[in-house]
Amino acid sequence: MKNHPMVCDLETGVCGVAGEEELGIIDFNQPKKSIEVYYVTDPICSHCWALEPVLRRFIEQYGHYFNFHTIMGGLLEKWGDGPVDPANGISGPADVVGHWREVGENYRMPIDGTVMMNNPVQSSYPPSRVFKVIQKNQHDAIAFEYLRRAREALFVFNQNIADTSVMIDIVNRLGLDGAAIVNESEQTNGQPLLNEDFDLARNLGVRGFPTIIMMNEDNKGLKIVGGRPFVNYVEGLKQVLNLEELQPKQQPSLLSLLKKEKLLFSKEIEVMYDLEKSEVISYVKKELSSEQYEMKEILGECYITTK
Repeated sequence: MKNHPMVCDLETGVCGVAGEEELGIIDFNQPKKSIEVYYVTDPICSHCWALEPVLRRFIEQYGHYFNFHTIMGGLLEKWGDGPVDPANGISGPADVVGHWREVGENYRMPIDGTVMMNNPVQSSYPPSRVFKVIQKNQHDAIAFEYLRRAREALFVFNQNIADTSVMIDIVNRLGLDGAAIVNESEQTNGQPLLNEDFDLARNLGVRGFPTIIMMNEDNKGLKIVGGRPFVNYVEGLKQVLNLEELQPKQQPSLLSLLKKEKLLFSKEIEVMYDLEKSEVISYVKKELSSEQYEMKEILGECYITTK
């Protein structure tokens, strides 16, 4: 309250900031979540990895307007004899490396990609099945964190996230029983749950990843295909809600965001707080004490982790 002229008004009976309204209606109700948002994705989708900074901010600031659903799309069942993605010249795992690196450099979410030459992912179905089992047995938020950790492991740290031991380790680090969940995903529940997602994605008319579909109570909505700037998703939500203005929540503090996410790349901090790349390091030092984070660098991009 400092730096504001303080008054005690004998007529109104108010001690406080000058100009405070005497009477006013305040609405503390959260808006009804009348919108369903479907995010159709895949653990090995590089453009989905690139979308994470924008998607995180969209959920953080506008998630009170919608119910969010993550749907597995089934990008790669297995490598076959013919081209998997002829448009990008991809017929085998090694062909992915150049495409991934191009995506990483363009969006500045780092991607190494050499795992696809040395120990390639043969199918995106195993980590997708694990995601579905966690989602069913635990909570959407934990499943979403699993997806994030799997992508970090794959794109940045060159781990084969379809390997059983890698999946178990990632799930264990979430505080869950990795062996039990991975076993369940392989033996019983995993594929039927995954097939339900495939059916839903098909019914939604999704043919590429990432796809965001926003649907209102009249089952009318908007489809956004591919990674788009933050403003596109906000404008899309306005359109589906038929509102000229939305009331975003304040961005979380960097400390609370880091505690939640455990690892943040420069691009993610830039997008969340409207910063230029050159401002990130000074912003981090201003918001966090040296005991609260470690700053590292990989593939030319800096990132911070919790200590």
